[in-house]
Amino acid sequence: MIRSRKADRRIFLWAYLSIPVQFYWIYIEWYGMFIIFIPIYVFLFLPLPRIINKGTVGFLRSVSSTQWGLMLMVFGLSHLAYFQFATPQYGAGLVLFLVVLTQLNDVVHHLASIILGKHKVVPTANPYLTWEGFLCAFIITTAASYSIYPYLTPLTPTFGLVSGMLISLSGYLGSLTVSVLRRDLLIGADDKFEALKKSYLSRVDSLAYTSPVLFHVIRYYFDFM
Repeated sequence: MIRSRKADRRIFLWAYLSIPVQFYWIYIEWYGMFIIFIPIYVFLFLPLPRIINKGTVGFLRSVSSTQWGLMLMVFGLSHLAYFQFATPQYGAGLVLFLVVLTQLNDVVHHLASIILGKHKVVPTANPYLTWEGFLCAFIITTAASYSIYPYLTPLTPTFGLVSGMLISLSGYLGSLTVSVLRRDLLIGADDKFEALKKSYLSRVDSLAYTSPVLFHVIRYYFDFM
């Protein structure tokens, strides 16, 4: 998705190498390193390969876009894997709970925006994100969360309701943010932008936000994680 030059290849290499390291922290259940590795260590040291003998032209764009990609697609989504290690007894159910509600929220938002949507949030980035769609998705996702939480999670009734609200809101913010990001990165490349709408990125943009939000809220309030 990111327009790159030959000078950016080294930073991309180091970015890719950080992915298995991030999942290694999950494997050994080192939560402290898992939570700071990409936001702190990778953030601080990733620019170095780009600095050395590569000049200053395009530095900020290449580094910041790579760091954004790591935060969303690696750090955010890696929380899905950590659920199972953080709570082996309930991890699978929590992941299923999260994925089902996130996808339900996206589908309802999309359909409601097509049928009822009149007030677009960011029409230049994603015409299918509307305030009417958000409201419908928020209500249905919250209701669905309250309906299925007893079967998939050990959460309390109150948090079963709150979880749906958090997933709907954070999923909406994820879709909105990634829509704006990919439009900004592909300005002037409408053919690539249309192709990107059908790619995997459009399927996981919400999960990149909902996964860490739900993970850390549950970890903070419940002892089983």
